[in-house]
Amino acid sequence: MSGTPAVVWFRQDLRLADNPALEAAIESGSPVLPVFVWSPEEQAPWAPGSASRWWLHQSLEKLRDSLRERGSELILRRGPATDALPGLAAESGARAIYWNRLYEPAAIARDAELKKVVRAHGLIAESFPGNVLFEPWTIRNSNGEPFRIFTAFWKACLRAPAPPPPKDAPERIPAPAKRPESLAVSELGLEPAIDWAGGLRQAWRPGEAEAAAQMRTFLGRAVEAYSVERDRPDHHGTSRLSPYLHFGEVSPRQVWHGARGREGGPLAEAYLRQIVWREFAYHLLFHYPETPQQPLRPEFGFVPWHLDEPSLKAWTRGKTGYPMVDAGMRELWHTGWMHNRVRMVVASFLVKHLLISWQEGAAWFWDTLVDADLANNTMGWQWVAGCGADAAPYFRIFNPVIQGEKFDPRGDYVRHWVPELARLPAAWIHQPWKAPAPVLAEAGIVLGTTYPAPIVIHEAARARALAALASMRGRRGSPSR
Repeated sequence: MSGTPAVVWFRQDLRLADNPALEAAIESGSPVLPVFVWSPEEQAPWAPGSASRWWLHQSLEKLRDSLRERGSELILRRGPATDALPGLAAESGARAIYWNRLYEPAAIARDAELKKVVRAHGLIAESFPGNVLFEPWTIRNSNGEPFRIFTAFWKACLRAPAPPPPKDAPERIPAPAKRPESLAVSELGLEPAIDWAGGLRQAWRPGEAEAAAQMRTFLGRAVEAYSVERDRPDHHGTSRLSPYLHFGEVSPRQVWHGARGREGGPLAEAYLRQIVWREFAYHLLFHYPETPQQPLRPEFGFVPWHLDEPSLKAWTRGKTGYPMVDAGMRELWHTGWMHNRVRMVVASFLVKHLLISWQEGAAWFWDTLVDADLANNTMGWQWVAGCGADAAPYFRIFNPVIQGEKFDPRGDYVRHWVPELARLPAAWIHQPWKAPAPVLAEAGIVLGTTYPAPIVIHEAARARALAALASMRGRRGSPSR
């Protein structure tokens, strides 16, 4: 074994299994220095939000413990990474720095600069594909251009060479004789000063071991019914792997091969499509790096959005008067997560019913989701708004009452998250304003007092949205400022 260490820079790959950068460092024969650098300024304007920082704190503690079990130790430093990593190399005598690639615009620019700095010091700097199934530049259409239609992208991924199978975590990680100094996880200041995270602690157990357990549970049971159950927020039909995937506590290759390798593999295709949908989001962000702020379809820059602060506040607090919307927003506020079907409903309500821009919704989700992921958050909001790739048509406007009746038919989801409506019969729970007065009285509901009246009327809001969104058709160029 060489005496000069190799630095492994952990980022959104907080796991030991299927970690190509860690594997490369161990295979080099060098002692390994695992490091995490907290540098939110390098991620601006998309530094991790409040819920993501809470998750990161827990995940770093779990990673630290896993490394200790294997004879290693996690080193924590503050950024910028272009200073911290060469500094750690000089301090420890390391001759190489390895990391797994990210695909956000700020990360790409920072990593390119880091390679220049590290190599200028005569050190090895290598990055690896550890966070996607397929590198974004490897999947293109017959014209060599990026895909903008998901079905075609999905088929191209199936034709491509299969992602390599994941590797197990190493049993031991060689450590250098002298360990450099490290900050404590608590010194990064990731957890809130005022403890509002009780709901997150109830709902989640971050970490690689928990990710593996959640994947086994889902693939062993729920995946068979996924195509039917995934749209039911009143059931436990989704994988709930999204935050683990974002933080890299499980890799997409582990999920892909886990689903494909199980008995009755074809039953998992509906879920595999969702994993490739995540891949599609990274593909789009890589090729269209302006989309976190700008619509992919430029004509949507002409939509006359209306920032109504009271309505925006009612939406964020789950007080719109539409039970399906309010249940979703309260689930988000309490747990840092929301069922995907409900995400579409609440996003459509903000953009179409309230005519508030998708960027406002994306910013709120970014701060409150434990699975806040720039690629997925951007694509999801642009899909609902109709301004992204393969997006819903601008004239598709979800009726929150019909969505509730279809996907929460007994009202169980609403009753859980909007308890003031718990005694309302299923026939009225998604539209309490239409319930007869005796029914409301029996349920203990006073509209406008115990539960808000609707802040907009669906039919009028729909007509307003259609007129506003139709006004941008045929527009070209950049909107005036």
